[in-house]
Amino acid sequence: MGRNVLVIEDSPGQVANLYGYLEPRGFVLDVALDGRAGLELALREPYDAIVLDWMLPGMDGPALVRQLRDAGSTVPVLMLTARYELDDKIAGFRSGVDDYLTKPFALAELEVRLESLMARAQGRRQTLQVGDLQFNVATREAHRGETRLQLYTAITNLLEALLKASPGVVHRGVLETTVWGDSVPDRDLLRAHMYELRKRVDGPFPVKLIRTVTKLGYRIATPEELGT
Repeated sequence: MGRNVLVIEDSPGQVANLYGYLEPRGFVLDVALDGRAGLELALREPYDAIVLDWMLPGMDGPALVRQLRDAGSTVPVLMLTARYELDDKIAGFRSGVDDYLTKPFALAELEVRLESLMARAQGRRQTLQVGDLQFNVATREAHRGETRLQLYTAITNLLEALLKASPGVVHRGVLETTVWGDSVPDRDLLRAHMYELRKRVDGPFPVKLIRTVTKLGYRIATPEELGT
């Protein structure tokens, strides 16, 4: 499980405490001292969790989380605040915060809550989804709606590569490397495998998800994502 955490906190003393406690326990921390800098980092870097103070210069915690969620980020956020009234907690959760820790707090509790948030997020990332197509990374099973798809190893690997890049295009060479490494036996084999993948993923279903991108490769996306 990744342990890269962004701390958005304007108190140098609090930042020092978090560094002193979490870094020896294997966490890798980045720090932003105001809300706008924190939002910029959170949107740019793939953090495993964010520790966020409510009161910040530039932009407060709830406003930051709302913008983060509006941008599509699902990174788990642990809010730190001296506010303890129920209405404050509800406002925090409604902004998109995942958990809430009232100051003063024990650093050991913060660690446990962070680990719990990251474990849940890791579990969510085990499922890749485009439209009604779902692929479980751990079990290697794919479903469209309630229908389980029968896939053999090569096209399962192709499907995973396409889903991870969705809605982007995956170049033919990347897909060939995904299946055969550096020893591609025949250039026509990719086309044959993609035909089989299409037949099983799209064939029986009215909405088609796999597209050929001429002279480049393939992509998997919903019609809405492609604007069609």
